[in-house]
Amino acid sequence: MTTTSAPFRQAAYDAVIVGGGHNGLVAAAYLARAGKSVLVLERLGHTGGAAVSTRPFAGMDARLSRYSYLVSLLPAKIVRDLGLDFAVRRRTVSSYTPVERGGRPGGLLVGGSEARTRESFARLTGSDREYESWRAFYATTGRLARNVFPTLTEPLPTRAQLRARIDDEAAWRMLFEEPLGRAVERHFADDLVRGVVLTDGLIGTFADAHDPSLAQNRCFLYHVIGGGTGDWNVPVGGMGALTDALARAARAAGAEILTGHEALRIDTDGTGAPAEVTFRTATGEGAVAGRTVLVNASPRALAELLGEAPAAPAEGAQLKVNMLLRRLPRLRDTSVDPREAFGGTFHIAEGYEQLARAHAEAATGELPSVPPSEIYCHSLTDPSIVGPELAARGYQTLTLFGLHTPARLFERGHGGNTAAREVLLAGILAQLDAHLAEPLTECLALDADGRPCIEAKTPLDLDRELRLPGGHIFHRDLSWPYADGQDTGAGRWGVETAHPNVLLCGAGAVRGGGVSGVPGHNAAMAVLGR
Repeated sequence: MTTTSAPFRQAAYDAVIVGGGHNGLVAAAYLARAGKSVLVLERLGHTGGAAVSTRPFAGMDARLSRYSYLVSLLPAKIVRDLGLDFAVRRRTVSSYTPVERGGRPGGLLVGGSEARTRESFARLTGSDREYESWRAFYATTGRLARNVFPTLTEPLPTRAQLRARIDDEAAWRMLFEEPLGRAVERHFADDLVRGVVLTDGLIGTFADAHDPSLAQNRCFLYHVIGGGTGDWNVPVGGMGALTDALARAARAAGAEILTGHEALRIDTDGTGAPAEVTFRTATGEGAVAGRTVLVNASPRALAELLGEAPAAPAEGAQLKVNMLLRRLPRLRDTSVDPREAFGGTFHIAEGYEQLARAHAEAATGELPSVPPSEIYCHSLTDPSIVGPELAARGYQTLTLFGLHTPARLFERGHGGNTAAREVLLAGILAQLDAHLAEPLTECLALDADGRPCIEAKTPLDLDRELRLPGGHIFHRDLSWPYADGQDTGAGRWGVETAHPNVLLCGAGAVRGGGVSGVPGHNAAMAVLGR
């Protein structure tokens, strides 16, 4: 292998950041603004990682958030601190869940107004009881969110400190000590309502409602605390607008960002001397020194870079589908406008018992017979992602996220990754079609080559394309947002490792996961000694 001479401004930096995803860019911007010399090395030909916007369909002017797609956990503090030209929009409808009961199509609409939501609950369940339980339950999570969310960008609290800050023993027990299924069953009687609540505990997380590991609780917690409200918002311009703004902010502050530079190894002697990062480009190998190295990658990648024992295996459990439509499909439930139904989260086959059955089948290695999923239409809230000509013709985007599809289903049996992907996609679309007045395929746009504008990504695809371990969108199971004694090197900010000058600033850090920028912020604070 030849040696490459990279166009570095200097031989050593205060901080070398491995990986140009959103967390790495957040760290780079904070550190450069603090006067530190910063170098970002990104393997791919572009920054952004999983938070990117692309035009996946040939000849079609539509920029889709290809992987991650909604924003909740990004603190406004980070946007303000870094002066980002980035905005989100709130969806007017939270969710719509279609169902057929008594031979008649109907559904549960949450949003629009309190009166409409109450009416929808009453129509579905026959009384106001479930709606009142819904309001009480989410009032509790709202109070918890207001207490917990600000701690994400503060030094890592202990379990006792966070418990005292929440100051609600019933809420603490409900979310931190007993399986989420108990609270769901205690508060709600209707199967569909129970399922809608539970889904926030299953995003990218393969777990049952009563899983003793409480992985579902941790996932649920992060999905209801965002912004102190739990709202999931649409990024204006697509997810790539965020990472583009972060890259601009980092460069404007003086950080160097080099794409096409793949880190191969980190050498550190533990004495406090600068670490050395060996990298590879298209023309050869090189090395650069950093007083601190921040790794914006998975725990698996961190272990490989340090030459240490492999990290605990991770397994993703989702099917991500992107679509471009000529128009939104008509619904069998004529009481709801498709623009409302698809403007929020459109739940498919996510009743409580359906979710339990899908998990049980996948746990035995079988493809779910009734695969659950949820859909939303980005372009209804943010039309800017569709080009003017397509927008004038009524084109819309759809994003679908399938649950309970662990990587193991694609690794063996079922014909392999490609065959399993096609079978699951067909099954998911069949479940959607059952609630439509016309097949979705009749609404799909065709690209410049005459192919339907639909693509699906399995966990194995995400591992191959983005190096997400096992396709896990959080890099590993989410952690509790406190020091629990299990992450022995978590340190003051939850990003520290066993090496004083190596920090983990990716989604696998304590308080990582989602598009938050929190690990990047916290790693920068650790470097700055805050």
